[in-house]
Amino acid sequence: MADNLELFCCSICLDLMKDPVTTACGHSYCMGCIKESWDQDNLKGVYSCPQCRQTFCPRPTLKRNTVLAEVVENLKTADFQGTPPAHCYAEPEDVECDVCERKKLKAVKSCLVCLASYCETHLQPHYHVPPLKKHKLVNALTDLQEKICPNHDKLLEVYCRTDQQCICYQCTMDEHKGHDTVSAAAERTEKQQQLGETQGEGKQRAQMREKELQELRHAVDAMKESSWVAVDDFERMCTTHILSYIRSNERRRSEVKELVRALEKAGVSQAEGLLEQLEQEVTELKRRDSELEQLSHIEDHIHFLQSFDSLCDPPGPKAFPSSFEAVKKFVSEQKERMKNICKEETDKMWNCLERNMLTKPYSPSMQVDSTRSTFLNDYRSMELFILAQ
Repeated sequence: MADNLELFCCSICLDLMKDPVTTACGHSYCMGCIKESWDQDNLKGVYSCPQCRQTFCPRPTLKRNTVLAEVVENLKTADFQGTPPAHCYAEPEDVECDVCERKKLKAVKSCLVCLASYCETHLQPHYHVPPLKKHKLVNALTDLQEKICPNHDKLLEVYCRTDQQCICYQCTMDEHKGHDTVSAAAERTEKQQQLGETQGEGKQRAQMREKELQELRHAVDAMKESSWVAVDDFERMCTTHILSYIRSNERRRSEVKELVRALEKAGVSQAEGLLEQLEQEVTELKRRDSELEQLSHIEDHIHFLQSFDSLCDPPGPKAFPSSFEAVKKFVSEQKERMKNICKEETDKMWNCLERNMLTKPYSPSMQVDSTRSTFLNDYRSMELFILAQ
């Protein structure tokens, strides 16, 4: 009998029944529990069984079930009182049993006809009472009240296509009378088909977007790669052009340097010949001046007179005054020519850099041969001019 101990527990207090009474529908409770439950229904004037919800009016008179009381007493005597029933109490996230009045048990099923949720104990009538067996049971629902019509307290089983909302059968005869209505199951079938089509379109669109995404990513990667290639090519081109420009300028620098050195050598050579003659004349004049100074201090009159004629006769002038002026002019012109050549070559270098630095490799078209030829012709003309003096 211990295995069936729950059968003798009050479904309200979940303990072994005390002073058990049995209602007209056949369910038994503690005398105190059922009285307390019905006391809450005094204002309604209608009393119902906490398990099967069968209503009674007026309030039934309760009498103690002596047979059941004796059985419960025997259970207590057999020391089964200390064995608690294996009930599972509801946690905050669970659906509570609507029948339990004290400590709520976890509901295992919800009845869409009774519009209530039941624990395993209070669900038993739906398994055994013939009228209740026809009720539709589903897993315990947390939002059961949302499936109840707020106007008629009936289950929402109809869908109004006119107003696009769920209604109960009573609504079809009241405010939704004449509207286009179908059963919720029929509307679900149609909406399920639409859902499938929407899902298909969504998947197709997602696939298309994924394809576009991949193409865009490839395009971005290609653009990045192209940019790096372009930068590398540009740097390589700049390096090539710069090196070419540097080599060209190095060649031009050497040519200009050679040209300036030639001008310098020509001028210096002419000047040094004249300088040597002038230095010899200056030395001779200083020597003669020293001899004259010594002569002025001689006390011997005979020696003074004998030396006077040879020392006082002035030396003949050298035959290069005109050549001296020509050399000075030539040196001055060479100096100015060197300055002009350097300036012209510098200007050419900057102009070439601005025009061709980043567009094409520099080509040394600086007319070196022409410049050298011009210089040599001028140099020969100057030599002829000097020799003609």
